[in-house]
Amino acid sequence: MTENLRALEDWDGPAPDPALGDIVVVLDETQDLVNIAGVVRAMRNMGLSRLRLVNPVEFDPWRITGIAHRCDAIVEAAEIVDSLDAALADTVWVVGTTNRGRTAQRNYVRPREHVPEILARAAHGTVALLFGREDRGLSNEALDRCHAVAVIPANPDYSSLNLAQAFLILGYELYLGAGGGAAPLPRGRRAGPPATHDQLEQMYTALEEGLHRINFFRARSPEGVMRTLRTLLGRAEPDLQEAGVMRALGYGIGKHLDWLMREGAGGGRSPEEGSPSDP
Repeated sequence: MTENLRALEDWDGPAPDPALGDIVVVLDETQDLVNIAGVVRAMRNMGLSRLRLVNPVEFDPWRITGIAHRCDAIVEAAEIVDSLDAALADTVWVVGTTNRGRTAQRNYVRPREHVPEILARAAHGTVALLFGREDRGLSNEALDRCHAVAVIPANPDYSSLNLAQAFLILGYELYLGAGGGAAPLPRGRRAGPPATHDQLEQMYTALEEGLHRINFFRARSPEGVMRTLRTLLGRAEPDLQEAGVMRALGYGIGKHLDWLMREGAGGGRSPEEGSPSDP
């Protein structure tokens, strides 16, 4: 596995998951360079690094990397061979792809269900993910070389996927199966620490005072309304910044009413021009 990743020494992002290092993507007789680029970019997204091309109609590394940005290492390490047998010679398991029914019965599988088998086989040797040419997919002769044939479920009225789409779905399932989905979700740049009990109580106090100022409780129970707000906002688990916004909302109601009263008395300054800072 280490040898398989050695070709990516100049990889400028996170290293591919070692569990994926013995999986090679094989494209048989691709017709359009743009489709190769689409697969290469998706490979980079999903942590796969090994690419083999069987008699591609066109292969221009400069143009491919112009489409698949920051994927130079995959393109430079790509192997071009003159026969499918040569591409599969060192593999121990071959998974083909198709969305068309064939006369012969095949070992059809769903990508998600077959991922554990692929990863288990990759622990003992090279596994190939085999994709056919864009206009007609894999030939029957190519499918004869497959141990399993993955069928991606799709709308039966329009089930044909382009090459990069088909690879991305299979690559995504493999990435998740290899533990890629364990990464934490991103946090916004302005996300703050959780609000403390004291900060939340200040928020509720400000909201209650603001609602009192506009006579919101005239026909409602303050205790019942505030209990509902506590339940609602507690479920949201506001962070420090969010609690501050809600606190400012409560105080802002009172400030605006004070400004309206001053204006009525001849003051005339807007809250933005003359209001004190939030407590």
